[in-house]
Amino acid sequence: MMSSSLSAVSYLGATILFILSLGGLSNPETSRRGNLYGMIGMTIAVLATVFGPRVTMAGLPWIIGAMLVGGSIGLYAARKVQMTQMPELVALMHSLVGLAACLVGYANYIDPIASLNLSSAEKAIHEIEVYVGILIGAVTFSGSLIAFGKLAGKIGGKPLLLPARHWLNLIGLLVVIVFGYQFLHAVTTDAGMTALTVMTIIALLFGIHMVMAIGGADMPVVVSMLNSYSGWAAAATGFMLNNDLLIVTGALVGSSGAILSYIMCRAMNRNFISVIAGGFGSGGGAPARKSGDDAQPAGEVTPISAAETAELLREAKNVIIVPGYGMAVAQAQHAVYEITQVLREKEINVRFGIHPVAGRMPGHMNVLLAEAKVPYDIVMEMDEINEDFPDTDVAIVIGANDIVNPAAQEEPGSPIAGMPVLEVWKAKTSIMMKRSMASGYAGVDNPLFYKENNRMLFGDAKKMLDEVLAVLKE
Repeated sequence: MMSSSLSAVSYLGATILFILSLGGLSNPETSRRGNLYGMIGMTIAVLATVFGPRVTMAGLPWIIGAMLVGGSIGLYAARKVQMTQMPELVALMHSLVGLAACLVGYANYIDPIASLNLSSAEKAIHEIEVYVGILIGAVTFSGSLIAFGKLAGKIGGKPLLLPARHWLNLIGLLVVIVFGYQFLHAVTTDAGMTALTVMTIIALLFGIHMVMAIGGADMPVVVSMLNSYSGWAAAATGFMLNNDLLIVTGALVGSSGAILSYIMCRAMNRNFISVIAGGFGSGGGAPARKSGDDAQPAGEVTPISAAETAELLREAKNVIIVPGYGMAVAQAQHAVYEITQVLREKEINVRFGIHPVAGRMPGHMNVLLAEAKVPYDIVMEMDEINEDFPDTDVAIVIGANDIVNPAAQEEPGSPIAGMPVLEVWKAKTSIMMKRSMASGYAGVDNPLFYKENNRMLFGDAKKMLDEVLAVLKE
C-alpha cells in the first residue's frame, strides 16, 4: 500500500495536471493535450486513493470490482453514444455526481467512526458538510435528470412556469433552513435522519422545478450550470471524506462551470437569475405571423434548390458557414467538411461562424466540426467573424435559427432583444437550411426567412448537403 507522503505527492501532481487540463481545453488546438493531461491526472488520483493508506486490504477487492463495472459501462457508452447525443450524456454524468454526493453524505452520517473523537465544534462543522453536501447533490441529481430528458427529447422544451413558483422556491428554502437547524441539534441519529430525508426530498423537488422552468433555448446555460453544481457536489464530498484532492478538483470544476455559465448568459444578453427564474424556449413553434386576426405569414420566402445553392457557392469568393443543432441532428458535419474541402480547392475562402450557445451544450459545434476534421484555423467565434458578413458572398446557415435571428437587433419587444447574434443577413446572399418554417428553441419568430437576400433550402441537412456536394464535384 502507498504511504501518506507518497499519496500527498501524487495528489499534488494530479492537481497540477488538472489545472493544465483546464488550460488546454480553453483552446481547440490544445484541447487534445488538455484531455490527455486530465486523463493522466485522474489515473494518478484514482490509484493514489485506491492504494492509499485509508483503504484496507479487505475493502480493496470491492473497490476494484466496482471500478471494473463502472469502467465497463463507461467504455460501452463511449463506443455507442453518438456525438449528437453528447449533451444528454453530459447531463446524465452530472446526475451521477449528484447521486454520489447524496449517498456519501448519508453513509458518512450513519458511520459512527466518521464523527468519532470530534469535539462539539468539529462535529457541528462535519454535520454542516454532510447537510450541504446532500443538499447540493440532490439538486444536481434531479435537475440533471430533467435536463437529460429535455436534451433527449423525452421532455418538452417549453418552460413549466407554475403559479407563484418563486414563493414555492422561497418556502422550500425556509423549510430547508429550519430542518437544517433541527439536524444540527438532533439528539438521536433517527431525528437527524428524519431532517436529512425531508431536506433531500425538498432538494430533489427544487432541482426538478428549477430545470423544468428553464426553456429549450437556455439549455446550453443549464448544461454549464449543472456542470458547476456537480463540481461543488464533488467538493462537498471531498469535505465529507477528508480528501483534499476531491475538494480541489470539485472547486476547479465548480468555479470553471460558474464562469462558463456567466459567459453563456452574456452571449444571450441574459442574466443568470432570469434563466433560473424561468427561461424562454418552447422547443420549436409555428412560422412567423403578422399581428392581427388574419394570422398570415409575415412575408414571402424564396426557396432555393440544392443545385442552385451549389452554383452560388461555386461563384462565391467568400463563404461563411453557420452550423446549428440541426446539423448535429442530421449528422451532416462530414458532408460539411467535404464541401469545405471542395470549395477551398477552388480557392474560395471558407470559414465557420460559431455562436457561443449554438447547439445544446457549450462547444457543441466545435466538437462536431473537430470530429469531421475541419481545420481549427477556419473555425471562428462570433466576435471574430461578425464584422466580415458585409464582405461575404454567401452565408449558409445549417440547422440554426435563434443565433441568426435579426429580431434580436431590430425588434425591441422581442424576447431575445439585445442578444448578440451572427449577422448573416448582411451577406450578399444568405441561405437558411431547415426542415420547415418552424421557429427555434426560443419559440421566437425569425424575420430572416423573409428578407430579400435570403433563400430557404428546405429538407434534411445531410441529404441536401450531399446533393450540393454532388453538383460541386461535377
